[in-house]
Order: sequence, then structure tokens, then C-alpha cells
Amino acid sequence: MEAALLLGSNGERRVGSLREASAFLVSRGVAVLSASSLYASPPFGRGGQPWFLNRALRVRTALSPRALLALAKEAEVAGGRSPSPRWGPRELDVDILLYGDRVVEEEGLRIPHGGLAERRFALAPLAEAAPRMVVPPRGDTVEQMLARCQDETEVVKI
Repeated sequence: MEAALLLGSNGERRVGSLREASAFLVSRGVAVLSASSLYASPPFGRGGQPWFLNRALRVRTALSPRALLALAKEAEVAGGRSPSPRWGPRELDVDILLYGDRVVEEEGLRIPHGGLAERRFALAPLAEAAPRMVVPPRGDTVEQMLARCQDETEVVKI
């Protein structure tokens, strides 16, 4: 199954954390089909912290959505993530944005990722890595969704 992930970090080792997270996922059998450049943006939901670096990955995996989420959480812990307040600073964040054309709404797992259409910091890198990937249930492409995004948050391609 093709899926899309967003890796993010605003910790001290932002670039290293994103690189190591990609390597961790690959070491666990997730194939990276394409990766975006790095994108910098201010923190979402809570100010007073360093800007985030984000990178989107288009991947192929045999894992179920729930198993992919468990692997994402493993990657976060391996990357030095520790408990923090919601939208607080973190060394590594790994989110599942899309999982094929599936819509998943389970306890602790929502795909497509909630708020994706309103988050330029996620859409910009995703549009680079997977511009024609379809976002269910409407069936718009990531590229179309980014073109309509009303979020005016500054997102800088590095």
C-alpha cells in the first residue's frame, strides 16, 4: 500500500532527527518512494518555541494503518521524543497523512490526518513528494488541495 508520512522536528537536532527517522522506517521494511525537501515553518498551535523542519515521505508498506502508526510511534521514541504538552516542542513527530485511498477513523488514528486541508506546513512538503496522490473521500489530489489551502502560515523550502 502507498502511504504518505510527515516527519517533523523542532528539537536541537532537527535535520539529524529527520534523517534518522527515515532510516529507521526503512530498516523496518518501509520503502521510501519519494521524499520532499526540508520545509521550515513556525510551530502550530503553540508559540514560544523554535520553528519546525518538516519532510514528507511517499512510502510503500505492507503494514496495516494501525501497525504503521505503531511503527511511527517507535520511530519517535527511537528519535528521542519524550512526553510533552500538546503542540509543544518535540525532537521528532511522525504522522500518517494518507494511506492509499482509505479513510480510517479509529480511536487514536484518523486518516487522512485531521486538519490536513488547513495546514500548509504539511501540504507544501506533501505536494512535492506526492503531488498526484489522491486525498479521500473527495478525491482531490494533494496538489489541488494545496492550491485551495487558505492557511497563510509562512512555509519556507530549505
